[in-house]
Amino acid sequence: MNEQSLQWDDLRVILSIAEAGSLSGAGRRLRASHATVFRRLNAIEARLGVALFERSRTGYAPTAAGEDLAATAARVQAEVLGAERRMAGRDLRLSGSIRVTTTDTLLMGLLSPIFADFQREHPEITLEVAVSNQLFNLSQRDADVAVRPSAAPPEHLVGRPAGRIAQAVYARAGAAPDAWVGPDRHLGYNALDIWMADSGANQRCRYRVDTMLGMYAAVREGQGGPCCPVILPMATRR
Repeated sequence: MNEQSLQWDDLRVILSIAEAGSLSGAGRRLRASHATVFRRLNAIEARLGVALFERSRTGYAPTAAGEDLAATAARVQAEVLGAERRMAGRDLRLSGSIRVTTTDTLLMGLLSPIFADFQREHPEITLEVAVSNQLFNLSQRDADVAVRPSAAPPEHLVGRPAGRIAQAVYARAGAAPDAWVGPDRHLGYNALDIWMADSGANQRCRYRVDTMLGMYAAVREGQGGPCCPVILPMATRR
């Protein structure tokens, strides 16, 4: 018996007949006609020079050679299906790099644990985080994703709310009340700019910085009392 001449399709035919016990049942599994399965079985047996099944009125029963090849076919099938699942799993596993731009306070107050969970779930993705208060051009691929605080995002952007921002005036105990810390014009926080102007705080501002964490650091050192936002995830806010 020359088993080297066997192909996977031959083994599938043998396994299907052995499991179904009939040509019609094997045909349904193989999506082929009764006549096609009959011709393929005869061709395989002729090529191997051995009878693989005993024909009877009740169906097809494998001979010793048929049982041997059916068992081999089952093992091959398991290996093939396992390989297909592994390849499919590799295709579905995300890889590459994603560039995200966000602000310092969103990164520290909301996104850092989310990014950590993301990387544990997708270890083959390189996450690049650009911390900036300047707007990035997504259409020019300055970044793939932007996470920004905004009550009214531009109409051409698509997104959904990720959290809420609460803000209040903070000052270190004993800090001079007339020495305020405020945003630099490059911060781009219009709501804070308007509040600073309307409240008269601009006239008392002696230190300006273009990051919120920079403002926080200044307050911590007793330089004044800015309007410093605190980022709170919606799920934990009380």
